[in-house]
Amino acid sequence: MSAAGLRARPGLSPRQAALAVAGAGAFALAIAYVAEYALHMVPCPLCYIERWPYRIIIVLGLAGAVLPPRAARVLLGLAALVMLGDVAIAFVHVGAEQHWWKSPLPECNVAPPGFGAMPLRPSASCDSPVYLIPGLPISFATMDLIYALTVASAIASYLRASRGEIR
Repeated sequence: MSAAGLRARPGLSPRQAALAVAGAGAFALAIAYVAEYALHMVPCPLCYIERWPYRIIIVLGLAGAVLPPRAARVLLGLAALVMLGDVAIAFVHVGAEQHWWKSPLPECNVAPPGFGAMPLRPSASCDSPVYLIPGLPISFATMDLIYALTVASAIASYLRASRGEIR
């Protein structure tokens, strides 16, 4: 096969890649909601913050799926940056779980409320790891760190590999 034949191989268009990014965000949120509502795992305040980047990449991905390819590539770049932000948040969360530092969120560092001061929504401690898979010593925050890094890397790899190709 010639070099021209290799370059002509069909790959994902920016719009398809944007839909895949939206799907990756929806998958992560689905896992979080199943863990919370079906498995009755109580998330901590950092867990709630870690969900926002996935909501953002869903919006960016859906917008990229309907916009022209150049705009979709820009939104994919933004999605990669958003996921790097989630990597940072997850790293802070893992550090709090491992007791490398205290959580930066004040609600993670206060004593539980006393009698008569029940919160509207119960919350877990940010420094207590939650394990999704029994027997697997990888916390939910660590899984998020790995997943967010994987999604950011996949987007960056796609953008680099498809540089110069606008379909």
